[in-house]
Amino acid sequence: MEPLEIPEEEIVPLDAVSTGVVGLRILFVNVFAIASAGGWVLVDAGLSGAAGRIRRWAQRHFGEPPAAIILTHAHFDHAGALDDLLEDWRSPVYAHPLELPYLIGGREYPPPDPTVGGGAMARMASLYPRRSPQVRGGVKPLPDDGSLPGLDDWTWIHTPGHTDGHVSFFREMDRTLVVGDAFCTTKQESFFAVATQRPELHGPPAYFTTDWDAARQSVHKLAALSPEFLAPGHGQPMSGPETQKALAELSDRFDELARPEHGRYVRRDTSRG
Repeated sequence: MEPLEIPEEEIVPLDAVSTGVVGLRILFVNVFAIASAGGWVLVDAGLSGAAGRIRRWAQRHFGEPPAAIILTHAHFDHAGALDDLLEDWRSPVYAHPLELPYLIGGREYPPPDPTVGGGAMARMASLYPRRSPQVRGGVKPLPDDGSLPGLDDWTWIHTPGHTDGHVSFFREMDRTLVVGDAFCTTKQESFFAVATQRPELHGPPAYFTTDWDAARQSVHKLAALSPEFLAPGHGQPMSGPETQKALAELSDRFDELARPEHGRYVRRDTSRG
């Protein structure tokens, strides 16, 4: 995919998500920075063409490269600028072992499903890249014990469904949850919803979600944490009791609210677990 020309008005700071967590929205996807005693960590790497914007934003906040870059998954909008960032930063990169073949082995994700979601973002899905940038410096698997390199107070949680190796990140101290694409706070299939960014909970981006049963279980798992602060890959950060209530409802009614009626990867199995 050719790098995008990104207009200045499409770059939106997401300040004070929670203690030590800030974000940056570039077009329709967010990246986050998490400060720690030993520096800071970048979560996800945005779209191809976004590296310069991410570097300048990071320089203003931290003045130094990240101690690590940690990926929720390797879709084109979460890892697109990774190789360009590494030309300057040389930071270690971590992802779930199931995501490594897409980053270092040339493997392609399954085809997207443009028939789900009913919006322009979904209908354009066939144009989205299926292959992630191949990271020249290599990628390390996340530690088996659930810890996050460079972030002592955080753990990673396997939340498959959107991809097999999708992960989310949780800080129990204040119940901050970085969710990647396990669910969204905008209807990502709709161009209008993406443009207006009205905060509301939705399932994972439907056009790239390949296992809806696993996606449902992942939302159940995250809702059980009762997160106080949400930092999503798509949409506005959210917090507070109403957010917890909305997430509980999404978990309880996932098949009704999130699972499409039909599609390439849809099986209408409403069993609970």
